Amino acid sequence: MAMTPLVRIVALSKSFGIVPVLQGIDLEVSRGECLSIIGPSGSGKTTLLRCINYLERPTSGEIWIDGTRIGHRAGNASSRYLSDREMARTRAEIGFVFQRFNLFPHLCALDNVTLAPKRVRRLGAAEARELGVEMLVKVGLGHKISEFPERLSGGQQQRVAIARVLAMQPKLILFDEPTSALDPELVGEVLSVMRKLAEEGRTMMIVTHEVQFAGDVSDRVIFMDHGRIVEAGHPQAVLRRPTHERTRLFLKKILERSE
Repeated sequence: MAMTPLVRIVALSKSFGIVPVLQGIDLEVSRGECLSIIGPSGSGKTTLLRCINYLERPTSGEIWIDGTRIGHRAGNASSRYLSDREMARTRAEIGFVFQRFNLFPHLCALDNVTLAPKRVRRLGAAEARELGVEMLVKVGLGHKISEFPERLSGGQQQRVAIARVLAMQPKLILFDEPTSALDPELVGEVLSVMRKLAEEGRTMMIVTHEVQFAGDVSDRVIFMDHGRIVEAGHPQAVLRRPTHERTRLFLKKILERSE
């Protein structure tokens, strides 16, 4: 089992109407691996993450998480799709940190973090509170447990969102450009938390435009374009010595913007 990838994606395709967004994606992610996904806007990066936890239903292909094919009832010859209610158990194992924080504005930071553990994991109030405080401390917000989202900076709100995911103790965490909605001076505090999670050996898939960060923390980087994986490998190889011309052009533009 130690050699079995946590995530296995086979021939995954997704179209919206007649427009193909993902085209034949094959990908494996090992347990404890931090994988960063880079590429231009519209390349299918976000759609890939949304298909993994079935926020978007794939047009074709298979997605396996920890040896279980998600979205389909096991052993059913007709391969019936699971309902949203049936998918909830699988989604509980997959954390998703969105571009926007999606916090409940009427709940304080602690209540935002403990809501899902209480409703989905069926934790008691005291146990959920203890876990929530622990997760907020972990992301550096132990002093903000009673604050409401409107009184938190964007970076703090995103860290609450990360704490909310961690409280569910997921097997896999998906990050969809988690710093793209932040002011530049707030980006670092979120990346710092993500860096610590990578160091802990969390299994993470990160869609990001922060190429330097991807190079620093990732075990592997993939470059996507037009719904396909164009290049994949060790960060130093992909980011510094790309073999594909499309990858080189993309990284050149990123470097020009940062100068």
